[in-house]
Amino acid sequence: MSDDQSQRQGQPTHHVNIELPAELEAIYANFAVITHTPSEVLVHFARILPGAPRSRVHARVVLTPMNAKLLHRALGQNLEKFEAQHGEIKLASEGFQEPPALGFKR
Repeated sequence: MSDDQSQRQGQPTHHVNIELPAELEAIYANFAVITHTPSEVLVHFARILPGAPRSRVHARVVLTPMNAKLLHRALGQNLEKFEAQHGEIKLASEGFQEPPALGFKR
């Protein structure tokens, strides 16, 4: 919830300082498997590489259903801002064109 939303609803504003360690490794994922129980939403992030017969999960995030919904809202708001600045994100089913292959050629 943003500060504006909490103040509008009469709730006190609460600030949390988040530490982001410099040595924190970034994990690239192009695939997610999402499952849930009545009390948890689990998101497993993986990489699927072209031509590879299998993939491996590289990260798992467990959320409460409420926090999953808040994450969904936050992602939507951030994607709206991204598209306002960079243009619409097109999906494969909407005519997305793969970039030309990069790298060495024989």
